[in-house]
Amino acid sequence: MSSKDWIEKDYYAALGVEKSASSDEIKKSYRKLARESHPDHNPGDPKAEERFKAVSEAYAVLGDDKKRREYDEMRSLFGSGAFRRNARGGAQPGGMPFDVSDLFGGAAGGEARFGGGLGDLFSSIFTGGGGAGGAARPRGSARGRDVEAEVALDFSDAVRGVTIPLTLRAPGVCDTCHGNGAKPGTQPVTCQVCHGAGVTTRNQGSFSFSEPCRNCQGVGTIVEEKCPECHGTGGVTKTRTLNVRFPAGVADGQRIRLAGRGEPGERGGPAGDLFVQVKVRPDELFGRTGDDLTLTVPITFAEAVLGTDLRVPTLDGTVTLRVPPGTPSGRVLRARGKGVVRKDGRAGDLLVTLDVVVPAKVSDEARAALETFAEQTPPAGREHLDARVRRFS
Repeated sequence: MSSKDWIEKDYYAALGVEKSASSDEIKKSYRKLARESHPDHNPGDPKAEERFKAVSEAYAVLGDDKKRREYDEMRSLFGSGAFRRNARGGAQPGGMPFDVSDLFGGAAGGEARFGGGLGDLFSSIFTGGGGAGGAARPRGSARGRDVEAEVALDFSDAVRGVTIPLTLRAPGVCDTCHGNGAKPGTQPVTCQVCHGAGVTTRNQGSFSFSEPCRNCQGVGTIVEEKCPECHGTGGVTKTRTLNVRFPAGVADGQRIRLAGRGEPGERGGPAGDLFVQVKVRPDELFGRTGDDLTLTVPITFAEAVLGTDLRVPTLDGTVTLRVPPGTPSGRVLRARGKGVVRKDGRAGDLLVTLDVVVPAKVSDEARAALETFAEQTPPAGREHLDARVRRFS
């Protein structure tokens, strides 16, 4: 690989992250892509193998803060179109041919900035630091995958908060080998190919490049006598029960994150996280809008006209609301503080919508009373509509 090839490589694009991505975001993306493209999961697929190499190469740089800074500096130097053309062998504005080594191989500015020539810089990037003879940095054990689960809660439990046991059947740490994959009484041994580094290095001209060790799959150790329970993986599928606390006011569709409660890491690596998706069962009386509870209450025509004191239920008891005379159907009354109570003590309201019920049938006495009522009440105020109707009559 030549220097111009390295300069034009976009490691952020290879990992599918933005340049502003955090270290955790870079690590998470690398693990996902490396798992998807690993040769063991894609036997006989050369394209997957190339993707795996590209992802590993990108993470070897972006996964180390120091090398990432050096890479960003290099990219900033060659960020303009003129530098890219020159790096590909074009001419400088003065017509002289451009050579990348002119910048870093002997120029004092390049030496002072990067502490060595371009060969030293590339060697540092791809072999783990410390110049051309620097030792590769071990990759360490892999973090476990995240696990997702779904829990259905009653409406009242979601509003008040609840702790419930959650039973999961998912990978867990092997109790026989305690996660290291080795038969009891034995230990994993250092890989003889990479000497525990987890990566192997090949030289090409002035440069050296690293890739995950194929012998140990990048772990750095080999399990010679595998655990009879987990067969060397360090994990087994098991049933476990966790007590999960759902805070007051948890909403339908919300995800609760439990750090370190996911799948265990490979050979003793850190565990992933558990994400619990909440499904809230609807209530027969109450609805919910944010922190406010909603309730629809039917009232009679007489109650709407004359007014009344209306006693309605809340989640924890009852409350009395005053319906003023002349209340139209659809008016909303508010009972303050009777909604969802948050952890900080703040509470939403209970919003009561009044629904004036019109009976389909009435007795003769009621009809006579309504006719008398109609004679004694003013018109509904449809004059502006009546004028338009007369125009089309």
